[in-house]
Amino acid sequence: MYTPASMTNVLDGVRVLDFGRYIAGPYCAALLADLGADVIRVERIGAMYVAMNRNKRGMTLDPSSPEGREIVKKLVATADVVVANLPPEVLRSLALDLESLRHVKPDIILTTVTAFGAGGPWSHKHGFDGIGQVMSGAAYMTGTLEQPYRAAVAWVDFGTASLAAFGTLAALMERGKSGRGQKVEGALLRTAIAFNNPALVEQQAIGVDRVPTENRGQTSAPSDLFRTKDGWIIAYAIGNPMFARWVKVLGEDGWLRDPRFKDDEARGNHAEVISKRVSEWTRKRTTEQALQELEAAKIPAGPLYTPQQALDDAHIRQAGLLVDTEYPGVARRVPLAPTPVDLSDTPGRFRVRAPRLGEHTDAVLGELGYSPAEIDALRNKGVV
Repeated sequence: MYTPASMTNVLDGVRVLDFGRYIAGPYCAALLADLGADVIRVERIGAMYVAMNRNKRGMTLDPSSPEGREIVKKLVATADVVVANLPPEVLRSLALDLESLRHVKPDIILTTVTAFGAGGPWSHKHGFDGIGQVMSGAAYMTGTLEQPYRAAVAWVDFGTASLAAFGTLAALMERGKSGRGQKVEGALLRTAIAFNNPALVEQQAIGVDRVPTENRGQTSAPSDLFRTKDGWIIAYAIGNPMFARWVKVLGEDGWLRDPRFKDDEARGNHAEVISKRVSEWTRKRTTEQALQELEAAKIPAGPLYTPQQALDDAHIRQAGLLVDTEYPGVARRVPLAPTPVDLSDTPGRFRVRAPRLGEHTDAVLGELGYSPAEIDALRNKGVV
């Protein structure tokens, strides 16, 4: 049986330079670091983020200065991957575009993220997570016609980071076969469109022109958030067997003969009627009582949590979905989510905390051949 000490890392021997900013670039690099890559986080003088920079070494550097450019070249010469979710013009100005990188390291892999993707009239524009949510049609379907809502969780950013890491792994596999590097490019809007693609397919295929229905699902029912005596739950029914179990729970045997509820599509079209009846049922029960009865009927359901309740949940803790971690200067341990996909033999692992700002600058520069006196001179000039 494997133990953590004996497990190997998928990306042992791979060096990644992380010039990323915000979420998409740094989280992509964090996932690669989880799998064992030696990730060097190159940071201008500024904040470090505990979750995004676990398992990385950190250095400060001004890559726009002449001395900084020289250090970047030396770093690139030692690297396999450069992660830089910077606009194309910024990449070129810092010599981090693919052509410039290839002059230093011909087989380099450049992983980058843009807001809108190449080839369209908005390709030159900058953007953030929420723009992908609203332009993909996803935010429109959340809330009401009078008040749409974007998700508070930056799913477009984190999804793009995950796909960029996936693309980087594929590029590393290809380089192992052909010896060639390449550019891996993710885009926030590309991710959002891909994740909302089923709704767009449906719209073009049949012109359904759906409108938002708050938390209520539209392609099956029940599928909604329901208030209980002391909170809220979410609960579903997909397919006739599961709906039949719901009917038994509710005591609505006549619904099995009602043409309004004959299949998922019909139930989705009459979801408001079903949600109203389920709400009557849940309001008479505590959250715990409702979940127990639904569990007995093998109906998928779960409680609505505040962030604190998520932190306190027994399953989340016992399943290792959060790991409390010490961090210098922080009074309370920080709950970090480990790699969100598990490999049985070579899992991503939390090895070291996120570095303090510039913590490994001297060590990294020393590996590149800089003497302590030279490092001091660079620091005095504000290069590092």
